[in-house]
Amino acid sequence: MKKELPLLIVFVTGCFMAVQFFVPHATSERIYEYMLDWTIIIGIFALALGIWSFLKVNTDKIRQKKENWQYAILAMAGLFLMILFGTAAMKWLGAENTGLQAHMFRQFFNNVMIPIHSTMYALLAFFIASAAFRAFRAHSTLATVLLLSALVLMLRFNPYMGALGDWDADLAAWILNVPNLAAKRAIVIGIGLGMVATALKVILGIERTYMGRD
Repeated sequence: MKKELPLLIVFVTGCFMAVQFFVPHATSERIYEYMLDWTIIIGIFALALGIWSFLKVNTDKIRQKKENWQYAILAMAGLFLMILFGTAAMKWLGAENTGLQAHMFRQFFNNVMIPIHSTMYALLAFFIASAAFRAFRAHSTLATVLLLSALVLMLRFNPYMGALGDWDADLAAWILNVPNLAAKRAIVIGIGLGMVATALKVILGIERTYMGRD
């Protein structure tokens, strides 16, 4: 039953969600909304599982003194401090505001989390620039077309190009709305077909990695 019951639940739920989309009835919509509430409950359990996994990985790293294990202590301290500062327990310590408006919560978020995010985005910009440099090298006909298209789009946002007329704006709009949009639609169709195929594999029990096994 440990194998059959999860597969049965997934099969029944998947079939219902697929059929419900084509049944515009009030009862069907109420059941759909009720099942969406269950996704919130599942998400809460998934959050608890994620926190437990985070604690287990970091405690093992500290216990075994792995490389950079000191950062695991900082990560766990940040987790517990943010939980403390974001809960009503701060009222016991004399705090005026609690939750997302707590003073220390906002201080940690504004002075630690936001700089970390800014750093990650800055590094991402360098990676994008490096990838663009490799992709825009005119070593073939298609790469040359890609390079010229990128130059046209970048010149579109140059304020000094306005003196040369609207030809660049019209050409950039054509590139975005015709060849780029055609490629984007093909990608979206491919993603949609992949999602349908994956959903069918999960519903029919072919894909079982969510059960913890291949």
